[in-house]
Amino acid sequence: MSTKLRTHGKGAVVWILLGVLVLGLGGFGISNFSGGMRTIGSVGGTEVTSQDYARALRQQLNQIQQQTGRAVTMEQAKAFGLPQQVQAQLFSDAALSEAARRLGLSVGDAELARQITAAPAFQSPAGGFDRNAYRMALRQEGFTEPDFEAMVRADIARSLFRGILVGGTSAPEAEVDTYAAYVTDKRPFAFAEIAEAQLTTKPAQPTDADLQSFYTDHQDAYQQPETRDFSYVWLTPEMLADEAAPDDAMLHAAYQARLAQYQQPEHRLVDRLVFESDDAGRAAKADLDAGKITFTALAKSRGLDLKDIDLGEVGRDDLGAAADAVFAPTAPGVVGPVETDLGPALFSVNGIIPAQTTSFEDAKPDLVAAATLENAAKTIKAMTPDLEDKLASGATLDDLAKDTKMQAGTIAMTADTKEGIAAYPAFRDAAAKATTSDFPELVTLDDGGVFALHLDKVEPAAVLPFDKVRERVAADWAAAELTRLKTERAKAVVAAVAAGKSLADQGLAVTEVPATERGGFVENVPAALIGAAFDVAPGSADTVATDGKVYVLVPGPTEAADPNDPDAAQIRDKLAARLGQAIANDIGTYYAATVEQEAGVRLDSTAVTAVQAQMH
Repeated sequence: MSTKLRTHGKGAVVWILLGVLVLGLGGFGISNFSGGMRTIGSVGGTEVTSQDYARALRQQLNQIQQQTGRAVTMEQAKAFGLPQQVQAQLFSDAALSEAARRLGLSVGDAELARQITAAPAFQSPAGGFDRNAYRMALRQEGFTEPDFEAMVRADIARSLFRGILVGGTSAPEAEVDTYAAYVTDKRPFAFAEIAEAQLTTKPAQPTDADLQSFYTDHQDAYQQPETRDFSYVWLTPEMLADEAAPDDAMLHAAYQARLAQYQQPEHRLVDRLVFESDDAGRAAKADLDAGKITFTALAKSRGLDLKDIDLGEVGRDDLGAAADAVFAPTAPGVVGPVETDLGPALFSVNGIIPAQTTSFEDAKPDLVAAATLENAAKTIKAMTPDLEDKLASGATLDDLAKDTKMQAGTIAMTADTKEGIAAYPAFRDAAAKATTSDFPELVTLDDGGVFALHLDKVEPAAVLPFDKVRERVAADWAAAELTRLKTERAKAVVAAVAAGKSLADQGLAVTEVPATERGGFVENVPAALIGAAFDVAPGSADTVATDGKVYVLVPGPTEAADPNDPDAAQIRDKLAARLGQAIANDIGTYYAATVEQEAGVRLDSTAVTAVQAQMH
C-alpha cells in the first residue's frame, strides 16, 4: 500500500465499503470467483465483479431474513426479483464509475490514505492506524492490497462524481414548508362508535330478490380474472445437473487452477533495517533486546521512516537467504543480523499469518456446484441452435419434449401468477405478449436455461354465476346492510351535532383524543380517524367507516407547530434532507441510465448463475 496511507483522517465512504467487506461473505459458503467468472458484466470499461455481486446479494438476503425472521432461499429470492434488483443497482453504480473514469476523475494517494487510515476496522487497540490489522483483514477477505485500494479509490471517485452531479441539490423552500406543516400540525378530536346495539332499526333477513339485486350491483366483486392457458417446454441447468456433473479430472484441474487461493503458504509482516557492518547490527540488536530502544525509534535515529524499512507481507520466496531466519521465530520479534544482498540486516517480524490450506475434498462441494451449472449452461447454449432450428422447421412443443431434453408443462396464468416457471421474469414477459396465433420461439432465461411457449386458450374475465357465489353474496349483503344502518344512525348523530348537541348528549360512549399529528399514533384509536380529523372542519361532525365499523368524528381546532420548537425544527430539517435526497437520487438514476445506454452494458448470465449457485 502506498506509504502515504500512514496519514490519519476520517472518511465515511470507505467506512461503508469496509462494513460491506467485513460482513459480506464471511461464513456464508461463498468461494472465490476466478478465471472466466471473475465478473458478471460491465458498463463500458467498468466491470462488475462476481465478488461484488455476491456481497450485495447476500446483504439483501440478510436484510430480508432480519425483517422476517426466516431464511430466504435463492429460489424465493428469484421469485421476489431480488437478484435483478441487486444487479440493477450494481450496474447503476458501475455506470457512474464509468462516467468518472471517462472524465479522468480520480483521487490522489493522500485522500485514499485519509479514508483508509481512518476506518475503524484498521485501528489498533491503542488508537491509530494499524498496518498489521489492515493486511490481515484484507487477507482474510481474499484481497490483495493493490486490489482493495483500487476498489476504494474507484468508490471514492464515484462518490466524488456523484457529488459533482447532484451536489447542492435541495428541495424548494415552499415545498419543504408545506410538507413540514402537513406533518407537524396537530388536532384534538372526539369520536364515538356506532354499535349495532345502538341501532333503532335492526338488520332484516335478505330475500332472494335482495341477494340477486346485490349481486347485480356488485358484479366486480365476483369476477374471475382473465386466465391464459399456456403449454411450454423448458430446460434449465438444474435439470441437466445429473449429466453435467464434472468428473474428478475436471475438478482437480479446477482446483489446480485455483491452487494459489486454496493453498496459501505462511506469510509474515516484516520490517527490515540494513546496517553498514555486522558489528553495528549486533550492537543495535543488543540495545533492542535490552529494551533501550524500539525498532521504529532505531530506524528514526538513522533518519529512516517506516516507509523505508517496511517490506509488507512477505513469503519465503521474497526473502532469499534471510528466509530461514525470518521464518524461524514462532512469535513476533526481531531477528538478526542476517546477511542480505544489501548487507547485514535486522528483521522485525510484526505479524505471523499462518498457512491456509483448503483441501481438495473441502473445496470439492463448491467446485462441483460451480462446474456443474457452468457445464449445464454451456450444454444448453450448445443445444440452442438445434432447438431453434427444430422450431423453425415446424416442430411442436410436444415434439421438442419427445425428441430433446426439454421438459413439457402447462400453466394457467393470471396477472398475479408468479409460481413455477412464471417465477422467471422472461417467461412472464413472453406470456404477456403472446397470442394464440404465435409460433413458439426459444427464449433464454436469466440462469442460462431456455423455454418456448404457446398460448393455448384465453379465458376472458367473467362474472361468476350467482349460484356459485350465493353464500359469498349473502355474507357481503349482511355486512353492507349493517354498515348502511350504522351509517344512517351516524348521519342522524352528525345532524344533531350540527344542531348544537354533543356526542355525549346522544347517549354515545365518547373518546377524547388529545392534539395529535396527522401521522401520529394513539393506542386503541383507528389510524383512519386520525387522518380524517384533518379532513373535517373543526367543530363539525362527520362519519368515518373503517374495518367494518362506523364512527362519528368531531375534530377540534388545528394547533400549528411552534417553529422554534426543536422537535418541529428537526422534523423540518429531516424532511428537507429527504426531499433533497429524493431529487438527487432521481438525477443520479436518470444519468446512470443514460451512461448505460451510451457506453453499452454486458451481462454474463453464466457468471450470474455461478454466483447464485454458491449462495448457501
